[in-house]
Amino acid sequence: MLALRLGRGSRPLVQMRRLLVAAASAGTGFLLLYVLAGAVARPAGSFPRLLWALVPLAATVHFAVAVARADPATRPREGLDAAGLGPVRLALVAAISTAVACTLGSALALAVFLHLRGDLSGLPFDGSGARLLHAEQPLPVAAALTLLALVPLTASAATVLALRPHRPLAPQTALPWGISLTACGLATEAYAGRGGGVLAGWTLTAVGLALAGPGLAYACGTLVQAVRPGALRLLAGRSLQAQASRIGPSLGVLCSVAAGALTALALRDRGGLHVPLGPLAWPAAALVALCAAATLLTSAVESRRTGAAGRGAMLDLAAPAKVLRTAAGLRATALVAVCVPLSWGVAQLTSLALTR
Repeated sequence: MLALRLGRGSRPLVQMRRLLVAAASAGTGFLLLYVLAGAVARPAGSFPRLLWALVPLAATVHFAVAVARADPATRPREGLDAAGLGPVRLALVAAISTAVACTLGSALALAVFLHLRGDLSGLPFDGSGARLLHAEQPLPVAAALTLLALVPLTASAATVLALRPHRPLAPQTALPWGISLTACGLATEAYAGRGGGVLAGWTLTAVGLALAGPGLAYACGTLVQAVRPGALRLLAGRSLQAQASRIGPSLGVLCSVAAGALTALALRDRGGLHVPLGPLAWPAAALVALCAAATLLTSAVESRRTGAAGRGAMLDLAAPAKVLRTAAGLRATALVAVCVPLSWGVAQLTSLALTR
């Protein structure tokens, strides 16, 4: 009840984020149901299709965790411990809110899926996707509900793990592990070729870039304030270093998505990548890209909120607002200058690995 009351009294921006989580959950749930219907109609090759469908699932869960982290209701405040709302209880409240939003999306996915199959009637476009969604085969109810429960359960569990009280890891410490995992992903793709190694290698590469993201953001801050910096570059660089832990993982995931898109474009003339999702391959790719971009934007907004006290102090010291805007632009330019070549380089190495 507490989670529902907090959700009902949230600001419109917070409600909009939760609706976006529900929309992402609906897209992922629809994709999982499509894979299930295809497995019932054609059991051969159903396991690779399910594995590829887990990529949008991971992107949706990552986005849901970022939204839960940015929710003001999960922010510890003085005096809440006396009311029984410590960090652990707030993490549970955030997990319940996340589960409610994802469950709403899963229910919407089931309703739309059944409607397009023709199992539900009375609305426009009734049964328009009967052939694509294999309406001639009965849909296993237990299996459908199990797949739809994956998003709420995984997202809520990941939210508890992300918001639990723990000591944050230094951005520089995880950088070598991220580079190692990225190298392992490229090696896996080179060894296994375009078969099952594509998904395994890209997963390792994505996890590696996510781990390396905070270190890369911290390194960008170091570069900004290198070689006799002035006050503007010092402000931009140190602010970026302070925000590295929050925006770094989302930045790494977005780099991996961009690298995957560039790889697909590079291999388009050579037969392309084999993604066994049929006509929903491109919508699934768009869902992953949108979730990655929305996660980075949510993390950036959260970092701006946490740095509001510092900006207020600068304004109290008569610092022009133009200086703060210029510093923000300098941070964004530094990140783009590093992430674009990084994504392009990973895409080139992946293309070479897959054409061996």
